[in-house]
Amino acid sequence: MRGVKQIVRFNWPFYGAAVAAAVGVPALVSRVPVPTWIRAIAYAGAALAAMWIAASLVASWIVYDCSRLMEWDWVLQALGFSPTSWINLHAGLDESTPALRTIFKDATGRVFDLFDARAMTEPSIRRARRLARNQIDAERSDYRRLPVATGTIDVATLFLSAHELRSETARSALFSELRRVLGPGGRVIVAEHLRDWANVLAFGPGALHFHSRRTWALCFSRHRFDIHREFSITPFVRVFVLRRLT
Repeated sequence: MRGVKQIVRFNWPFYGAAVAAAVGVPALVSRVPVPTWIRAIAYAGAALAAMWIAASLVASWIVYDCSRLMEWDWVLQALGFSPTSWINLHAGLDESTPALRTIFKDATGRVFDLFDARAMTEPSIRRARRLARNQIDAERSDYRRLPVATGTIDVATLFLSAHELRSETARSALFSELRRVLGPGGRVIVAEHLRDWANVLAFGPGALHFHSRRTWALCFSRHRFDIHREFSITPFVRVFVLRRLT
């Protein structure tokens, strides 16, 4: 249940508000004389809040505690080759680098923390950064100017972090840099929750924190990345393996 506990720690205001709505609203309307239709709406809202609490915890448990996602054994399979150089980019919570160093044991790798308070505005990422206990120290870097020579990297990875760039301009700047640093035929692996039916059912309004597949596809194509491979890990996480086009 480590993954579930971590999700709750990072998003406790959301869960606190949902519990308050699920428990407090029915208790309040049962004691206050209100029209029947208002009472019905209040009960329906409380039931919806309770459903999203349960659904989001179950989905988080499936993704972070039961699936292959956090085992990282799928990374090399998704690539189909062993790189000689790689970079891992995150926004302050890094759970993949130790595994990548084992998977890419003969390659040279660097880790970058791309956090930018102006572009990454969600309170949850700030809490995650405060609570994170990363095993590997990362280089603090500007996502608009990665400290990497042009055309020198085989693989770049972004696991559940790229969505923290809320604006199209910010995402465009990052993928422009990724295209610059990758060598010919280089790959980018992006793993993300999507703003789709599965995540809306699981996380309710919280799914607005994610971007749609269409948004990602437009971003990739704009910077001349081809979706070389695409697959799901559970219904809630989508993995894109991008190939740098010449």
